[in-house]
Amino acid sequence: MLENTFCHIQGIGPRTEKRLWEADIHNWHSFLNGHKPLISQAAYHAAARVIDESMHALAAGEAAWFYNKLKSGDHWRMFRNFKHRAAYIDIETTGLERDLSSITTIALYDGEKILTYVNGNNLECFIDDIFAYDLLVTYNGKSFDVPFIESFFDIRLPHAHIDLRYVLNSLGFKGGLKSVEKRFGISRNELEGVDGYFAVLLWMEYQNRNDSRALDTLIAYNVEDVVNLEFLMHHAYNLKVKDTPFKQDLTMTIPPRPDVPYAADFGLVNELRRRFFIGV
Repeated sequence: MLENTFCHIQGIGPRTEKRLWEADIHNWHSFLNGHKPLISQAAYHAAARVIDESMHALAAGEAAWFYNKLKSGDHWRMFRNFKHRAAYIDIETTGLERDLSSITTIALYDGEKILTYVNGNNLECFIDDIFAYDLLVTYNGKSFDVPFIESFFDIRLPHAHIDLRYVLNSLGFKGGLKSVEKRFGISRNELEGVDGYFAVLLWMEYQNRNDSRALDTLIAYNVEDVVNLEFLMHHAYNLKVKDTPFKQDLTMTIPPRPDVPYAADFGLVNELRRRFFIGV
């Protein structure tokens, strides 16, 4: 989709971009090699310079270059080109306030392998691993996950970033991740009803009782988030492409769900529900 994009060029907004597409100027090459398109000569030459920079940035795999050029509502356009360098990430914490809370677990999925990080075990390994990727995909990560990670580890994540909360919101899918998943037919089975607060209880159970079932269940819950992000990202991208002239060429195949080597302990989940949620 990036090669079909012109709205990252100063002076070209959604309307002008649509007019270019309607005039069969569908991509950067047709812009440069066709007749002078629908804009002034000065604007054309300025746009041509940006397109030349865009071609070099794409060839060099500079996701951050496009992230900085595109408006936040258009960041989804990067996905197809940088999918192979994307990390779906999600964190679990002891609370919502960064100054008073800690990260308990982090899950990372890159479309091939699932990586997990646990406080007190291998959490610091995340710092090295995340810099192997150029694009982050999260749900509400711009407001929560990324700032929390940066504060907790005292680092900066300069990655390009697609926050699915805003992409899906623009498509009419509003609410938290779990409610959006249901609208796409995703079921969490034994983890149905487990949420961020429950994740805190699982961590407390692991810390206070050294119950490995609690940690396994917490990791399974954390991993479910990132696996589902891949599914939702592909669907969101396809829904966005549907509104362009390029649906037939750019629609992406939804990848199969990976084999997840983590499972929740249903007995423990029910035990904690009885212990902490009277009447549930």
